[in-house]
Amino acid sequence: MPRPLPALTSDTAPFWTGGETSKLLIQQCSQCAYFIHPPTGFCPECESRDTEYTAVSGRGFVETFTINHKRWMPGLPERYVLALVRIAEQDDVRLATNIVGCDPEAVRFDMPVTVRFEQAGDLWIPLFVPTDAP
Repeated sequence: MPRPLPALTSDTAPFWTGGETSKLLIQQCSQCAYFIHPPTGFCPECESRDTEYTAVSGRGFVETFTINHKRWMPGLPERYVLALVRIAEQDDVRLATNIVGCDPEAVRFDMPVTVRFEQAGDLWIPLFVPTDAP
């Protein structure tokens, strides 16, 4: 699905390019191991500025979602799922994403999902599919 692309900055580049090696990279505090998203280079848990990107499992759960029913720009489908997915490693890290690989009406709260990356130029967009999807 053609989509508007995020601005790439030195702070966000690892998140948007980690999919090239099939890794979902989330910023993590080196002092207390707290995951930080969106990336800020600052740990809200212990106030350390010692952070690095760490690969997480790519598993998560649908926290909330909505089904879009309008084609907002040329090339976008009329129906697609916008969701917040909480990663398995830490409940308060939620990624704004799309749920793909299933009928939008099949999406449910707390549905287990797994990351799948879509290449868009030099970026790799993390999307999520139901864990039982092929």
